[in-house]
Amino acid sequence: MIQGSNILGYERPLVIRISFATCIVVTVCLPLLGLITCVSISSLFHFEDATGTHCQVPNYLPSISASISLSPECHIWRFCIGLHSAPRLLVAFTYFRFYKTRFAARSSESTLSCLNLAFSISENLGLLLLTYVSSNETYCE
Repeated sequence: MIQGSNILGYERPLVIRISFATCIVVTVCLPLLGLITCVSISSLFHFEDATGTHCQVPNYLPSISASISLSPECHIWRFCIGLHSAPRLLVAFTYFRFYKTRFAARSSESTLSCLNLAFSISENLGLLLLTYVSSNETYCE
């Protein structure tokens, strides 16, 4: 729900309300929609480039790595993964705060909550690094 207008001369701030369930569904569906979009675009517009191999084996659909490595598709994939990673980081920090308050008196559970946060952040940063740092762009011939 979007609120904000000039009603009866009073300025109200713009408020965007999205339910948590909607946010989670959109976050989970972003990589899938990005992948379907990339495979569809590469199948329709770059079929020879996406399915061609060096050993001349016929492919009927492009591989995932071939479909997300071409020019407009890689930008779509990076955009979807970038949008997907921000809520994941927020959820990791939310879980950390929940575990810290829930297990404040116990030191072993507090250590595990810190370890959980470290693993969640490293997983998300690894996903971002694998998405945004391309070996094709780094090792161009």
